[in-house]
Amino acid sequence: MPNVSLSLGKNSYEVHINNGALDSLGYLVSHTRLSGKAAIVTDSHVAPLYAERVCASLEEAGYTTSLHVFPAGEQSKKLSTVETLANEMVQAGHDRTSFIVALGGGVVGDMGGFLASIYYRGIPFVQVPTTVMAQVDSSVGGKTAVDIDGGKNLIGAFHQPRLVVADPTTLTTLPARVLREGMAEMVKHAAIRKPKMLLTLRRLAEEIELGFTLSTIDQLPQIMAENIAIKARIVEEDEKETCGVRAFLNLGHTLGHGIEASLPLGTLLHGEAVSLGLRAALFLSRRLLGMEATAERDLLETLRALELPLQLPDGVEPERALQLTASDKKFQAGAIRFVLLEAPGKPVLSDAVTQEDLQAALEHLTTPY
Repeated sequence: MPNVSLSLGKNSYEVHINNGALDSLGYLVSHTRLSGKAAIVTDSHVAPLYAERVCASLEEAGYTTSLHVFPAGEQSKKLSTVETLANEMVQAGHDRTSFIVALGGGVVGDMGGFLASIYYRGIPFVQVPTTVMAQVDSSVGGKTAVDIDGGKNLIGAFHQPRLVVADPTTLTTLPARVLREGMAEMVKHAAIRKPKMLLTLRRLAEEIELGFTLSTIDQLPQIMAENIAIKARIVEEDEKETCGVRAFLNLGHTLGHGIEASLPLGTLLHGEAVSLGLRAALFLSRRLLGMEATAERDLLETLRALELPLQLPDGVEPERALQLTASDKKFQAGAIRFVLLEAPGKPVLSDAVTQEDLQAALEHLTTPY
């Protein structure tokens, strides 16, 4: 089992990546010495698939469980849903000795973690991610949040999980589009720390045309461990994004979030918006830092192999996208903090990006690749 450890002092924890790990969840949780009742928080898509197995594993290990299901989708990622879940937990008898198990994709992980950070002023939680995006990225690092009308993830807290358990076999139930969008984060990890991984990702792209098969799944624990290790080392250096290193994980996200938010909910998946943001960041890296065109092409070819979007879809209003980009939490005192690449594997946090540069990048995204 290619586990990854995060060394964060009293907040340290393990990420377990293993095919079939869902059925070992109770055993793994028991070794964290968590006690009390377990509140399984999940959504309406994931609950019918995996909630029974998760509850059974926890109960076999001696835990009492309750199940709390909310409607699937980004539209549920709001404070009112968190309040509903908290009230359900109170009614189910949960108190400060309880813990939460967040079972699902990025929305579930973000909301379950945020609920854990504020319920009884903070209780432990366990991440059980079931999508590529969540398994290689959002379940690790302790960022939890909900959306408000003013922007994505603007209400949140740093709250590290006590344990992360990733079972790649859960990916066999995902449509190809959702598989691909999660792999945008893998491309990002390769871009900032391990460019050699791009070749692996292009080979993997050839195998997901009809979804991940069990034979493909056999390869995933090691690939995922490599990605998680990249993020883990960065989080260890800069847990709460105070010295700038963790900001490197925002490559492709600044304009990506603005583009995603400028369209009706669900038009673009998060990883699809990140793909567009990556192309914009590469354009600006070449424009401002002189990154070589061959390096840019290598990254873009990987995104194209994964069939991720590289051209703005119809309906994006550049001014609206720029306005929403300016409200993103990656800005400080109105100044743009933009992650660029001097070369693959050499990210920099730049304050040299102007509004004119952002406009030029959006214009670049209107052209085909």
